[in-house]
Amino acid sequence: MNKNKKIIAWAAAPLLFSTFAYGAQDTNAEPPELGFFITSVGLGDGGNLGGLEGADAHCQALAANVGAGHRTWRAYLSTQGPNAVNAIDRIGTGPWANANGVVMATNIESLLYDNSNFGIQFTVDENGNPFDTRMDDDYDSTEHDVLTGSRIDGTAFPAGEDRTCNNWTSNNEGSAWVGHADRYSFATPGSPWNSSHGTPGCTPQALIQVGGAGLLYCFAAD
Repeated sequence: MNKNKKIIAWAAAPLLFSTFAYGAQDTNAEPPELGFFITSVGLGDGGNLGGLEGADAHCQALAANVGAGHRTWRAYLSTQGPNAVNAIDRIGTGPWANANGVVMATNIESLLYDNSNFGIQFTVDENGNPFDTRMDDDYDSTEHDVLTGSRIDGTAFPAGEDRTCNNWTSNNEGSAWVGHADRYSFATPGSPWNSSHGTPGCTPQALIQVGGAGLLYCFAAD
């Protein structure tokens, strides 16, 4: 199985409970430091995030609000074009724990290949709250899209068709590629957390239309 097929196989797998989430732990140990969260709010201007800098600043501000501003925060976003940036190259090397002390991934390899903690139970915001409380009985969220602009291995799409809302500066023309924070697509499990589908536009309404609110994944890069 080649690398790309292996990534797809793992990312599309049904939600599982990771061994590093529920393995033996020292109950007297300090909980892991916050290193990952989904933003509790978007920036409110569709796909216009103020570029990577604006997105990173949003992550930094939300982290600071919960006492984690001493870390360097980066949004999991790629850009396209001659100076394309890969999301996977922006976020450090891990490990990354959520606000409730659950280790989401220990390193880049586990983030891409054993990402079973990324889903409805452990993908929480900076306050430790579920990313969307409006879940129906089938756990199909009405607001589960997260902006990534990235392929399933965390790399940028080639130049051409816009999948990053003009590198996160457009709130009108273009499209954004998103992942599914709950790992569900129409109540069916297995949808990738970081690369699921495109949006019909970059306006706030276009993001809402397909299940989004301009939310981001934020990782501590240090």
